[in-house]
Order: sequence, then C-alpha cells, then structure tokens
Amino acid sequence: MAIGYVLINVKPGSEQDVHAKVSVLPHVCDATVLFGDHDLIVKLEAKDLATIAKAVVEHIRSVEGVLETKTLAGADF
Repeated sequence: MAIGYVLINVKPGSEQDVHAKVSVLPHVCDATVLFGDHDLIVKLEAKDLATIAKAVVEHIRSVEGVLETKTLAGADF
C-alpha cells in the first residue's frame, strides 16, 4: 500500500468547490482545507506510487480551480 499527500493551491474563492470535487476522486481517502501556504491537503491511498502519480496528473490537476500541486510520497519503514 502506498500513501501520498498532495498540497494544492487553488484559484481564490474556489476552495470549497475544489474540496468537494477532489473528495470524491479515486484513491482520495481524506481532504482538508488549509490556511497558510497551501489551500488544501489531500491524502491518497493506492497499490503503488505510480497509481498515486497517475491520480494526481489525471484527476486532481484536471479539477477546475486547481492552480498548482505538490505531491509528497509517504515512507514505509
């Protein structure tokens, strides 16, 4: 099992709309609106990191209002 966290910056004023849309995407198990340098953080779970990368590129980045993402891979040790 692979875990990834995606920090998302969105178009001002679209935080709630983007949160609602990303919350139901494949592999998303949690999404939280933030205050600070990033607007949202999304937790993804998948069979491997390649699937997480694909989910970010094909699903999260295509949501209207998403301006920028930063993906962090969880370490398993």
